[in-house]
Amino acid sequence: MSDSPVKVGLIGCGKISGAYFEGCSGYENIEIVACADLDLELARRTAEEQGFAFGGSVDDLLARPEIEIVINLTIPIVHAAVNRRILAAGKHAYTEKPFALSTAESAAVVSEADAANLRIGSAPDTFLGSGLQTARRFIDEGLLGIPVAAMGFMLTPGHETWHPNPDFYYQRGGGPMWDMGPYYITALVNLLGPVARVSGVARKSFEERTITSEPRQGEKIPVDIATHFSTTLEFASGVPATLFMSFDTQKIPSLPNIMLLGTKGNLRVCDPNWFDETCSFAPAGSDEFEPVENKHTTGRGRGSGVADLADAIRSGRLHRANGTLAHHVVEVMEAATRSSQEGRHIAIESTCERPAPVPSDLPATQFKA
Repeated sequence: MSDSPVKVGLIGCGKISGAYFEGCSGYENIEIVACADLDLELARRTAEEQGFAFGGSVDDLLARPEIEIVINLTIPIVHAAVNRRILAAGKHAYTEKPFALSTAESAAVVSEADAANLRIGSAPDTFLGSGLQTARRFIDEGLLGIPVAAMGFMLTPGHETWHPNPDFYYQRGGGPMWDMGPYYITALVNLLGPVARVSGVARKSFEERTITSEPRQGEKIPVDIATHFSTTLEFASGVPATLFMSFDTQKIPSLPNIMLLGTKGNLRVCDPNWFDETCSFAPAGSDEFEPVENKHTTGRGRGSGVADLADAIRSGRLHRANGTLAHHVVEVMEAATRSSQEGRHIAIESTCERPAPVPSDLPATQFKA
């Protein structure tokens, strides 16, 4: 087994790439050596900023034999297509969320990776951080008792109030379910296991939105997708969870991001969009929440899933933010819309394993089984 870092390429040099360059740089077992983008000048500037030689086009990057993993940070509508190009080039792929925009797309990508004996991974990897790993350990050690139910809230008035170009959030692949659902559903699967069926209501509250941010203040944009979801997930274990996800409401700070209700008390789980926030617990008979001691390493960030993937490639184990998990999450998100449209429960055909917990004593520079 080689001790040298796994060489990594990155496609898509937009804003999120900065978080990946920073996050990946903290791991000893991976090294980003090239980047590419349809905008060659952007790729050139990014390469210069990151301190490596400009490597040319996407095809040039995919042809480099030393690169084993390619990070896909393109726009969501082409995630599946770019992942398939990466796999066709004989590379392992790791993509930003959402993994794909339909169950059929995600299933095809997983199938092609398996056929080629390659790995496919996907964000979010925030469940690898100290906050959600602390919640996982709390459940696994029986401190919650028997899980009875869960609830989650992601409420915001919409991205047109702050984003300079919010159009995408109201097109296919946007909306609260596809934009933020991967964080919430992945976190819940990590905590409670796979989902068995889904039901709920989804609606589009407004046909158009008015941008109030600069530089396009006052411009109206069309809304093509559902922007409010009230969704119930029934896990294979029998535990129900209700998610309220909206771009149409005001924030309610007093509501939890995720709450787990158990026979020994209630666990207020940290925001699944972050790595190192603290959870809190109110034992049975009390309504006072106290912080849960965090016994996991802090300091992980975007790119943790890539580091975990690289270690899994070298060791032969299953990586945690894997394609089977990501495909399952895609099917659950798609079912949230289908249930509303068809007026019935939607059975989830796929399943997945709960990702293996992260050892609590691992340094923030490492990932191991």
